[in-house]
Amino acid sequence: MTVERSAFKGLTLAILAAGLVACSSPGTGPKSGPKAGRLPGFAPQHLMKSDFNRFAEAHQQRIFASLRRLAEKLYKRNPREWRKSDAASVEAAVARIFDVQHGWRLESLGYRRDVDALTIALHPDFRGDRVLAYVVGLASMVQSAFGDREEFYLLDDLDAQHLYNAARNVEIAAWKLANARDAKGNLLVLSNEVGAVSNLSFEREFGRVIGQLEVLSDVVEEKTERNVTRVVQNLATAVFLPVY
Repeated sequence: MTVERSAFKGLTLAILAAGLVACSSPGTGPKSGPKAGRLPGFAPQHLMKSDFNRFAEAHQQRIFASLRRLAEKLYKRNPREWRKSDAASVEAAVARIFDVQHGWRLESLGYRRDVDALTIALHPDFRGDRVLAYVVGLASMVQSAFGDREEFYLLDDLDAQHLYNAARNVEIAAWKLANARDAKGNLLVLSNEVGAVSNLSFEREFGRVIGQLEVLSDVVEEKTERNVTRVVQNLATAVFLPVY
């Protein structure tokens, strides 16, 4: 075997192995730590990626970084929620959502994800961890719009309509979070606060997620030349849109 053939075989195996790793945990979120959203240095699997693939991955990682911050903020604002489970701290509760490959189907939520998880999170009769249910629902819904993939390769396609619908769903979910109340009129989950000391940090994180999804939807729409159907709904009566 020549040196050239040996090198080509090794490179091919590396690319195939990278692809298998990428497909080994469908439905889980991408990394969302301090380096999320930065384009990494060269790796063998990048030979199977276009500039657009890496652009999409960077946006996806930024979205999940915002979702992680949102989960942490919600737990700190609503400490009773993480204390409902066996989590030892806010950090442990957040890690359970984002650092475990559970495919967004947790036993404590009856294996619900996407809109089903969002619905129970804001139901007055739900007695479980509302932040867990809400963030799992939100993150899995967004991930569904990405085709339940963590990495993207040359033959992978994104659907501009699904990404656009996901952005609208995040808007709806944010409105429901700010308005869902129990029978006594108390908010089910505390988030934004306007008063002597205003706290609008939740609104900013939702805005970042919506903005990233809209930008990516616009780019995919231009790339595929498939027009997106844009929907205008009253948030008070809006229904979640399909993302897959």
